[in-house]
Amino acid sequence: MSITSIRVTQDPVEATPSPWLSIDPLMILAVLGLVACSLVTLNGTVGSYYAEHQGIYAGMGLLAAVMVTLFDYSRLREYRYVAYGLLIALNVIVFGMPEVNGARRWIPLPLLQFQPSEFGKLLLIIALAGIAVGRGRQLHERGTTTRIMLLAIIGAMIVIPQPDIGTGLVYVTIAVSILFFAGTSWKQMTALAALFGTAIVLVMGVGPALGVHVLKGYQEQRLTTFLHPPQNCTTKDPTCYQLQQSLIAIGSGGKTGRGAAGATQAKFDFLPEAQDDFVFAVLGESYGFVGAALVLSLYALLIWRILRVLMLAKNLFGTLIAGGVLAMLMFQVFLNVGMTIGIMPVTGVPLPLMSYGGSSVLVTFIAIGLLQSIHIQARMSSAGKARLLSS
Repeated sequence: MSITSIRVTQDPVEATPSPWLSIDPLMILAVLGLVACSLVTLNGTVGSYYAEHQGIYAGMGLLAAVMVTLFDYSRLREYRYVAYGLLIALNVIVFGMPEVNGARRWIPLPLLQFQPSEFGKLLLIIALAGIAVGRGRQLHERGTTTRIMLLAIIGAMIVIPQPDIGTGLVYVTIAVSILFFAGTSWKQMTALAALFGTAIVLVMGVGPALGVHVLKGYQEQRLTTFLHPPQNCTTKDPTCYQLQQSLIAIGSGGKTGRGAAGATQAKFDFLPEAQDDFVFAVLGESYGFVGAALVLSLYALLIWRILRVLMLAKNLFGTLIAGGVLAMLMFQVFLNVGMTIGIMPVTGVPLPLMSYGGSSVLVTFIAIGLLQSIHIQARMSSAGKARLLSS
């Protein structure tokens, strides 16, 4: 036999790229950049206690993200109903927990106050994505749209009485995004928009006019205060006062900010919940337009990389998970930043990776781990197809 007729084949195991070489480094850069901005902002103005604990939560989240990254996300489809059942069970349990600041949202744990509604966002994404894929040929039927929206609304109706209107809105947004990326017809999406518009009019307008109040008085106020510029607010009107102090903080920051030492609104407690809901106002006062622009640029980078993962996903399940995470993060950023500058309702939705809070940070990191898993699987699948074509 001629030497030239011998064909050398590469070992498929050796040809398989390492998962760590297939991660998205720019996504990691955006995430770590946001965490760094959070730590600097919290440490310089709110206090080292919050910065230290935020660092611990970020470390725990990074470890969880690494573990999820190495996990094949496609296997989660098998546990879609388990994920939804866990969402419901955990959010019901909190009603038996001790009340904190007039709310029952947390389960006390040794290292953090576990907030089921935050973890429910990720569980809902997994559940609805799995259910949508499981419908197969019935995916675009009206019954599938109804089922997915009903499951999301049930979760939202359990979360809202905690009370947590903001997270309830996130649940609905996740469901709409999954339907959108699943290819639901514009006719059905338009019908959903009309139904939500009608519901808002009934709850916020017609109901109160007839003496029927679905929401409590302070909840209605939090949802409508942004429509009226705050003037001469006092602590007796907490929503108006928060918004007024937030606008003062951001406005006084100017181009480059007043520095950590000069950020009086947060440092002297003029701005309530500065470390949580209004951390963007603290950032604006301390580091001005430059600091705010840097953080928003990091969010833009993160969103761009998520869109890329969405397009690269090897299957519909990965696409829907990426679409759900994209909607969750984008909606929270838009709502939180808009709230602090007075163009959106005051809903208490955290700013991802910037707001202080263990549950929010952990959930965001786990979501990033899922996105990296989708990215890795897509890259490895593409590499496998390339080897087949070249063989």
